Amino acid sequence: MKLYDFDGMFDEKLAEYVSKNASKYKENEWEDIIPKLYKQFGDTFIKSVGDTPNGFYAKMTDAELITALTTHLKKDVPVSEFLCSAIESRNAVELLLPLLDGTENERSYAMNLIGSDERAIKKYMQLLTAEDSSADLKDACVDFIKEKADLVINEAVENYKKGIEREYMLEIMSRTVIRSDEIFEILLKEFRTDPENLPMHASYLAAYGDERALEYLLEKIDEGA
Repeated sequence: MKLYDFDGMFDEKLAEYVSKNASKYKENEWEDIIPKLYKQFGDTFIKSVGDTPNGFYAKMTDAELITALTTHLKKDVPVSEFLCSAIESRNAVELLLPLLDGTENERSYAMNLIGSDERAIKKYMQLLTAEDSSADLKDACVDFIKEKADLVINEAVENYKKGIEREYMLEIMSRTVIRSDEIFEILLKEFRTDPENLPMHASYLAAYGDERALEYLLEKIDEGA
């Protein structure tokens, strides 16, 4: 598969443009101009490619786009927004899911492209509890899991009880719409017994939205007044 460093090509064009127009714009104006130029570059015909960046990827099948992504990552060729946008425009979640078992880079790109799709939530929970997952990856997993917390709420409660990533599990429990006395009691207990993390646990209790939490939150506010 032929790979093109479209971002590198854009950087060359941008350097020429900035050199010719340096005196026309202030630094803060360039911050607005550059993204617009990048977007325009996506529809600019490139002779060496025989197409525009957007056109080049538009001709690929879903599978070819995913192969292009993984090949870019393996060969350390920058992944352009044009490639990511092309993948996002397709229904390619099933093809992206295997990348969640790949390298850190493959996982990261796959997660950003899949988002909070229901088909990936249980896998995100596995990554969240995996010993080899980085802190950044775990944070990303939680952000997506929270959007569909009901799908893994049982796992979250069990992991909490086992002492596995307890803070993350509390955060997930706080976002479920399923009402449960057990979850409420867990969130309340952490709020009342861990003064070092009081603001965080207060936010979890408030986010859960159980009216019974109000008196405990107000009580704590009164204590600090």
